[in-house]
Amino acid sequence: MRTPACLAATLLAFVLVPGVAAAAGRPDVAALQVALRGVGLYGGTIDGIPGPGTRAAVRTFQARNGLAADGVAGPATRGALGRRGRPTLGRRVMRRNHSGWDVAALQFKLAWRGFPSGSIDGGFGLRTEAALRRYQAWAGLTADGVVGAGTLRALARPIPRSPIWLVHPVRWRIGDVFGPRGNRFHTGVDYPAPAGTTVMAAGRGRVVFAGWDAGGYGNTVVIEHPRGVRSMYAHLARIGVGRGAWVAAGNVVGSVGSTGFATGPHLHFELRLGAASIDPLTALR
Repeated sequence: MRTPACLAATLLAFVLVPGVAAAAGRPDVAALQVALRGVGLYGGTIDGIPGPGTRAAVRTFQARNGLAADGVAGPATRGALGRRGRPTLGRRVMRRNHSGWDVAALQFKLAWRGFPSGSIDGGFGLRTEAALRRYQAWAGLTADGVVGAGTLRALARPIPRSPIWLVHPVRWRIGDVFGPRGNRFHTGVDYPAPAGTTVMAAGRGRVVFAGWDAGGYGNTVVIEHPRGVRSMYAHLARIGVGRGAWVAAGNVVGSVGSTGFATGPHLHFELRLGAASIDPLTALR
């Protein structure tokens, strides 16, 4: 019989590409991308990275508005963007029904800290307020849905990472990673494995959910690990473990499918630290 250590090593040996945690872009660049999307000049991902697509969109906007087309979004360019180009994050207390540059930067920061609010669009609506309140509660702040100095200080802290190590739940390459996707945010990693591929527990823990998730994940298993970490295995074709069961790394929990809101067979693997979604690649070895 294999020992748990040997099993973990075997599982790791089957991973074709080692995971590298995604690096967050800059909130100010994300706000610029949102503004450019709003005027129809940027169709890329709101990733906060000042790449060629962002610079080209800035130059086009500048040329259309009689500005020096240098690709740099300085004060004149932001002024020409009107309400989309202001105010800078931290210049006002933010609350529901506000909109603008600072709201887009807030949404980007919240998403990377595990509390996405749907579209990153610069509008402080009900979903942004709900995400903010969840973040404030998680961060030990008063969950009032208002962004003041205390919330901004908390948002300046490092992005949370996993405090434990886990193994990959399937013997397959990773496709989509944790991070921006279009103008939304992907809160886990996807393994585009064939239907029926065995899905294994990523670490020791207790199964706290095994059933149908009405929020779009389909057949789902959630395992509670030490130090406040939970792992989620979604879109399963079959669930192979019951609620309350204790599992170890490598134990079978189900098989890959496409249940729920899925366009094809894959495993959506997600980690939570308390209520915050965290990048699984900060845990996977």
